Amino acid sequence: MNRSILIVICDFLLVSLLLFSTPDLSKLPDESHESGPQPVVATNAPSSGQDLAAVMRAALSEEQQKREQMLRELEKTRQTTAQQQAQLSESEKKIQHFQQELQSHEQQTQQLQKQQSNLQQQFAAAQTNIEALNRQLHTSTTEATISKEQLAAMQANMQQQIDQAALLKQRLAELEKTNQTVLTQKEKLANQLQLAEVEKRHATEQATQALQQVAVERQEKVQLVQQNTQLAEGVKVLAKKSGDLAQEIRVSRPLAPNTIYSEFLTNRVEAEFTGTRPDFFGGEATARKAAETVLVAEGTNTFALCHVQDTPLKFGSPGTDWQTLTGTLRHGARQVALHSISFCWPDPRMVLIPVSAADARQLGTKVYQFSSDPFKFQDAVLVGAEEGYYGECSFQIDSKNPDYVKLDRSVLKGMFGKFNPSRGDLVFSRTGELMGIMANNTYCMMIHKFDTAATVHLGLNVTDEHTGNTLASLSGFVSGLPPELQ
Repeated sequence: MNRSILIVICDFLLVSLLLFSTPDLSKLPDESHESGPQPVVATNAPSSGQDLAAVMRAALSEEQQKREQMLRELEKTRQTTAQQQAQLSESEKKIQHFQQELQSHEQQTQQLQKQQSNLQQQFAAAQTNIEALNRQLHTSTTEATISKEQLAAMQANMQQQIDQAALLKQRLAELEKTNQTVLTQKEKLANQLQLAEVEKRHATEQATQALQQVAVERQEKVQLVQQNTQLAEGVKVLAKKSGDLAQEIRVSRPLAPNTIYSEFLTNRVEAEFTGTRPDFFGGEATARKAAETVLVAEGTNTFALCHVQDTPLKFGSPGTDWQTLTGTLRHGARQVALHSISFCWPDPRMVLIPVSAADARQLGTKVYQFSSDPFKFQDAVLVGAEEGYYGECSFQIDSKNPDYVKLDRSVLKGMFGKFNPSRGDLVFSRTGELMGIMANNTYCMMIHKFDTAATVHLGLNVTDEHTGNTLASLSGFVSGLPPELQ
């Protein structure tokens, strides 16, 4: 196993042991203050996932540096191989040149040898002629019958043959000297050729070794890439495990009410509604309502939630036909317009305000999630959106009403502000997820999914929406709920 991966895994196991072995100090009883509720102090513990991610990034950076160094060495080896190949090519050119010169000298030597052979034959012929003339002269002298003119001609002819023989002898000496020079040059070229062949063999061996080294380094590069790939996959797995572990730790460790309320203050949005309707005197009455809430997501759909009492709409029979209904969502200085509102099923008192993905990004606030396990903790945190109070409360499961949980008013602890739970208050789980909205001052409507019973489109003219009929129908449905839920 790669040493870097082993170090990362060991660090991961060590961090995991430290996290799971750390006791939850918030659960320890305080014997000196048993009589009254204690304020919960929010702490900002460093994230173990960040340390582990830093270790994994350091390991990956080290492997990348090793890979870059290996690539630089491989490039250097390639350059050396290219130089050696260039030297080998130059040596081959020299060898070819020497071979051509040696072949030329061999041809010249053959020509000189041929000329030497011809001269030797001529010299031998000249000596033969001289001997013949001497014999003739001797014969002529002894016989004394040859005239002086013939004798002079014979002597001149003999002198000419002697001169020609001397000239041929001189040329033969020069030819032998030239032949010796050619033989010396031939021997020198043979030595140079042998030296060039040795250099070529040495360059070939070096090129072969360089190619072998390139192949080895290429194989090492492939192994390094495979190791980096394995390391990257290991880092991804460890990152995923780290994220899952962090999520599991976050889900398993309850947040302090101070933390949940502080997060609510940072991410809350204000829903404002304005509506006009005819009054009893034939005029026009205007109603304005506002509520502070949060954004909640279900898959790709995002909604803001509030109680129907936080809107100008009221359930009743007969219902009110509104002429105009407009609304906005505001987060700080950012604002988006509302286009419609829906009434939740099975309790239409919960109003769903659809928010597009673009509007959610424009608002720039956190989008909360449903509580995946609302009954993991006995306690929950209730936030009064209007009054500004919050506190830790205990909720009980009501088997008669499975879509609701009941507030245990006998156990109200960690209260801050004027704590008086009422309808429209938001209820968060101890892990910071949204559980639901208080339907009245005792029961909380749980959020499971966004099913709608009716929808009203907003605008400057909503008479075609027939809001009176919709509100009357929903009022009848609410009246049919159990008394404790109304």
